[in-house]
Amino acid sequence: MSTHRIGLVVPSSNVTVETEMPAILQEHADAEFSFHSTRMRMHTVSPEGLAAMNAQRERCVLEIADASPEVILYACLVAIMVGGPGEHQRVESAVAEQLATGGSEARIRSSAGALVEGLRALDAKRVALVMPYMKPLAKQVVEYLEAEGFEVADWRALEVADNNEVGCIPGERVMEAARSLNLTGLDALVLSCCVQMPSLSLVQPAEDEFGLPVLSAATAGAYSILHSLGLPVAIDGAGSLLRMDAKVASA
Repeated sequence: MSTHRIGLVVPSSNVTVETEMPAILQEHADAEFSFHSTRMRMHTVSPEGLAAMNAQRERCVLEIADASPEVILYACLVAIMVGGPGEHQRVESAVAEQLATGGSEARIRSSAGALVEGLRALDAKRVALVMPYMKPLAKQVVEYLEAEGFEVADWRALEVADNNEVGCIPGERVMEAARSLNLTGLDALVLSCCVQMPSLSLVQPAEDEFGLPVLSAATAGAYSILHSLGLPVAIDGAGSLLRMDAKVASA
């Protein structure tokens, strides 16, 4: 069984991605993972707070590179999407250049880029979103995904600005928001368009309830990590995105 070292760059107030990502990947049948984090100061999910957090990126990349990870996930979706269309490509390229200059061969992924990657892997074109953000930020997420070619048919913003509180949003509140969406004709539902809003335990039940592919920023991040490492994407109980290779094997 292979062993892989994963680096996470996370907001200082994030407590969810370091719980959900290991929980997902520990179910992999062919590999083991260790997780190593560096933190960017951020409490309030606002344009100003996100800009101040992003200014810490170079320091955090330097720190996490010292742990020699194989893959680094820049784990704050909205912090990248507020930069405008295509920002995940620019950020990932800048970080890759920084890593290469420092002698690191780590692959770089972002939560924003992973969500785009995951939706395309599902061949999803018409989607709906549940987000914790205030409405102005939520609209920027919608516009970002539309610029990537997706039709956002419906969305809900729970309007929680304090990132600590985002990590405590009850699952039932997330599901209530999902049930209020118009799901007609959708190709996929993004149940948590944020790595801090807990949703892992909801993804498979929601997929079973709604009868369509359901993913989250966390499951998309796990998909992207596995895909970048060339590992089979075949994990049960976390939505159809993470069973992509299992489907191929059984076809």
